[in-house]
Amino acid sequence: MEKIQLDKFYEQLCQMRAEMLSRREVSREAAGTVTLDQTSVGRLSRMDALQSQQMAIEVQRRKEQMLTRIEGAIRRIDKGEFGECFECGEDISLARLRVDPTVTRCISCQK
Repeated sequence: MEKIQLDKFYEQLCQMRAEMLSRREVSREAAGTVTLDQTSVGRLSRMDALQSQQMAIEVQRRKEQMLTRIEGAIRRIDKGEFGECFECGEDISLARLRVDPTVTRCISCQK
């Protein structure tokens, strides 16, 4: 892969990482402990609040996973291994990397 392409991917990944880090705090607040006054809030409201909390926790978990994938892709660029399939060692297609620069397997090995 050409240096210009690697630089573009590196810049894109750094932007993705910055965005994920800025959104991280919002997700943590939403996933915080639910405190409800049991005397003034009905059962359905409590259930709704708990469901919202669980959804926020899952969103946060997925964001952390994506952040890990982004950081892994940045490390692979630094090591000179970006765009190589983890399974077969072949190059991952440029089109596939443009869609998701964090992928670690070529289309054949992903199946």
